[in-house]
Amino acid sequence: ATDAKEVPGVVAMAATDSGILYEGVFGTRDLGKGPAMTRDTVFRIASMTKAVTSVAAMQLVEQGKLKLNEPVPDIDPALSAPQVLEGFDASGAPQLRPAKRPITLRHLLTHTAGFTYEVWDANTQRYVKATGMPSTATGKIAALRTPLAFDPGDRWLYGTNIDWIGRIVEATSGQPLDVYFREHIFDPLGMKDTGFTTTPEQRARQASVHQRQADASLEPQPLETPFTPEFYAGGGGLYSTAPDYLTFLQMLLRGGSWNATRILSPETVALMGTNQIGDIEAGVLKTYVPARSNDVDFFPGMPLRWGLGYMINLQPGPDGRSANSLTWAGIFNTYYWIDPSKHVTGVIMTQVLPFADHASVRLYGQFERGIYNALKST
Repeated sequence: ATDAKEVPGVVAMAATDSGILYEGVFGTRDLGKGPAMTRDTVFRIASMTKAVTSVAAMQLVEQGKLKLNEPVPDIDPALSAPQVLEGFDASGAPQLRPAKRPITLRHLLTHTAGFTYEVWDANTQRYVKATGMPSTATGKIAALRTPLAFDPGDRWLYGTNIDWIGRIVEATSGQPLDVYFREHIFDPLGMKDTGFTTTPEQRARQASVHQRQADASLEPQPLETPFTPEFYAGGGGLYSTAPDYLTFLQMLLRGGSWNATRILSPETVALMGTNQIGDIEAGVLKTYVPARSNDVDFFPGMPLRWGLGYMINLQPGPDGRSANSLTWAGIFNTYYWIDPSKHVTGVIMTQVLPFADHASVRLYGQFERGIYNALKST
């Protein structure tokens, strides 16, 4: 795929319980000029941050500092007195009403609280425009204070829920999110290349984001300008590398521990990986900003659910993964999955927009098929 310039470059890695099964590095970091892609290339992992923030929240649940089924701590009126967006009146003014029930940590972890992203919700997009709210890209806390699309627990819709969890982790632990992650997750796992900011040395290893054009060609974008946001985005702010993130995935695959370091209990990891939303449909998204995301439906026709941090496929996938595997992704076309039944996990990273880019998803499928074929032959 990289030879045909379908994607600029990719790093893909997979592991079993016993160690690394595969690693492959192809293409360049930047189609325009780039040095070759390397194993230690730094990527913006965007919403793959969510699994890390979910682990942090569950550490605090284990310690009894947070409860899954109780109203979340009163850190902001948007959480403690949520409003539901009913629609707009004839003049275009938003029509709001109080939510029928409080928001719980379980609602936030499972994307059933009602918070959305304007990319995948037309009403939220209209609300942001009508009210002049900042977008989430600004790094402003005000960008999180959108009304709910529905009453908590009624439906599933992907959104800023995990950014709110990041704020809750800070309030509950008394530590900024970057410090909490470093002390309780990254340092214990040896994840030296993962964080909300990059050093000059890491930035020199960073891959450029490429925007897919109408003719399917790719246009490299300049590296983002570093700035200090008002909050650390637990929903999407991390940089990482494939080896670092694979270590995090191996910890989850092994039931919460890695190299004699325990991050979570096996019981908590198992709970996170089970369906938490009953019969509510999840995982399918319609785009309202095509430059940022295509329509999202990774398993057409398959029932999908959500655990405490990731999507769950209830039936076996077409490329080898077992039923009840766990998965999610980042908007720049980074993807991971954890297959507890077959004891394998994988991550594939590129830097392309829009999300669910067809060439990137095809490559992900080829990679997954290759891993399961390798497992069969061992």
